[in-house]
Amino acid sequence: MVWAGAGGSVSAMEYRRLGRTEHHSSVAIFGGAALWQGGAPQAEAAFGAALDAGVNHLDVAPQYGAAQDVLGPLVGPVRDQLFVACKTLRRNPDGVRAQMEDSLQRLHCDTFDLYQVHAVTDLDELDARADAFEVIMAAREEGLCRWVGVTGHEHSAPAAHLEALRRYDLDTVMFPVNPRLWSDPDYRRDAEALLDEAASRDVGVMAIKAAAARPWGDRERTATTWYEPYVSADEVARGVGFVLSTPGVHAFCTPGDTEVLPLALAAARTVSPWSAGQRAAAMAEVAGEASIFPMPRT
Repeated sequence: MVWAGAGGSVSAMEYRRLGRTEHHSSVAIFGGAALWQGGAPQAEAAFGAALDAGVNHLDVAPQYGAAQDVLGPLVGPVRDQLFVACKTLRRNPDGVRAQMEDSLQRLHCDTFDLYQVHAVTDLDELDARADAFEVIMAAREEGLCRWVGVTGHEHSAPAAHLEALRRYDLDTVMFPVNPRLWSDPDYRRDAEALLDEAASRDVGVMAIKAAAARPWGDRERTATTWYEPYVSADEVARGVGFVLSTPGVHAFCTPGDTEVLPLALAAARTVSPWSAGQRAAAMAEVAGEASIFPMPRT
């Protein structure tokens, strides 16, 4: 099957309301992880391509190598046109606040639109990050960020994020969505419960891993992502189309590789609504792939 978006004609980027934030985000969010090892020329080219495609939302983190430093000079001139989201892995209150202030400086921002508790993968991690949530919500009251969210990988992330919404007044969630994960009935059950709760609270929903294929295993690594990504236009369009047709999802983060980025941007600009049959077909095509989770520990 040729998926909508693969090799299609160029059209306009779609924008969706990101829940209670009221921001109309491009359905493709520029994932700063693609610039992990990037220098200034690579960052300028990738970020420029995203802006030219209609992207108005940036997601970045201190954990993404050189990304903050190479993006900072590029963000400043377009700050008023961009929804800037950043994250922290820290737990100690002073450390959380210090990292937030450092990221603001590196990214040439006075405030963040969204600041997120990063990599909340399960309930134990949710418990361990209680102080981080409190510090960031206090920063929201202070005006250092406008909105607060939670992100996470692993099969257990949706259940952890559902509990996070029950404990805290959060504005966004970010978790993995793709056809392979949806073919797992347990993951799909937990993810759909999270999507239902997010909708009831008017919480913005962002997806990650739209173009994730499988673990690298012993194969040569030909991309900068920790998982092996799909690299054909048709395969990337399949993942992007599935994600953007998942009820309750507002946008997806582009893959963490500059070579896959143009395929994801093209798919986002040409995707059309999917039927239930198309979604089922996409799930069936990849159900036999090995899951990318658990994440490799290095």
